[in-house]
Amino acid sequence: MKRWLINGVSAAQIDVNDRGFAYGDGLFETIAVRNGMLRFFGAHFARLVVSCRRLGMAVPEQDALAESAQQLCGSDREGTLKIIISRGVGERGYRPPVSVTPTCAIGFTPEPAPQIPHNGIRARVCATRISSNPATAGMKTLNRLEQVLARSEWDDPAIDEGIMRDSDGYLICGTQSNLFVVSGGRLWTPVLDQSGVHGIMRAQVLNLAEEQGIDCREQRFTLGALDEADDVFFTNARVGIWPVAGIDEHVYERHAITRQLMLGLAGRGVSECAD
Repeated sequence: MKRWLINGVSAAQIDVNDRGFAYGDGLFETIAVRNGMLRFFGAHFARLVVSCRRLGMAVPEQDALAESAQQLCGSDREGTLKIIISRGVGERGYRPPVSVTPTCAIGFTPEPAPQIPHNGIRARVCATRISSNPATAGMKTLNRLEQVLARSEWDDPAIDEGIMRDSDGYLICGTQSNLFVVSGGRLWTPVLDQSGVHGIMRAQVLNLAEEQGIDCREQRFTLGALDEADDVFFTNARVGIWPVAGIDEHVYERHAITRQLMLGLAGRGVSECAD
């Protein structure tokens, strides 16, 4: 059962005047808890700091946040932690208050680590497009309505993820993940300067690729890239690498590059990627 700390107090309610509730004025992080540890907590916190500064919000104190998170996890060794930082309670209107105390909500769900299908997952292309806006690109804001609409497009349990494009038709991400394509002996991933989220696991994969000498390009590409791809995979904080078995009529086999990256992530503590 999910449990919450709201501003350090055990609770599950927020003020209806909170700007996170009223306007989506805030940020969140989703962190995998494995073997009692907050996986890549430092990277999650670093992204939160950058995003808070971009939005002109107060930055939480790292040690206090980590201590509260560990307190909430208690003796549970596996689960998912969610940190929500909103600008706080304010008066009606879009203009941010000059002086306001942020709201910090930390939620924890005890649950086993996801199991990655040996042959990969099936995915589809979504009709819902993702907005382009460099002012919010890269950040994990509380505004997820486009992802909600995209995920509502299917109820087939055999399909685990959907690919989202921007208004120009360029591939951006999955509804809950970042996207990678293996093609021509190279690794490709969408440029995220106009939309999408700079995922923590995406950053790990980019770092691994550089470390292992894998040619990796950030580029804009369209659906045609999926036709030509040798392999496709998603990344997110809870699963590491999510290999794709097929997208619509396209079928993919695990490429050596994908296997190499999964092995590298397993070595960094992403147990879901271990054989």
